[in-house]
Amino acid sequence: MLIKSFFKKGKLTKLNNEGLGTIEIILILVVLIGLVVIFRQELLTLIGNIFDSITAGSNKIIK
Repeated sequence: MLIKSFFKKGKLTKLNNEGLGTIEIILILVVLIGLVVIFRQELLTLIGNIFDSITAGSNKIIK
């Protein structure tokens, strides 16, 4: 019966998609926050190395 409610004369009926974009954005944010929490130490090390390289490069330019 449930499957028949989605079909009307062999064609899919239009489903209500309101709020679907909001749910997708929330799920993407949850995944990104989870990845940041999991790889926090690695990200901090990477960012520290990047800023060290920038500082060393700017010191060469200034001198």
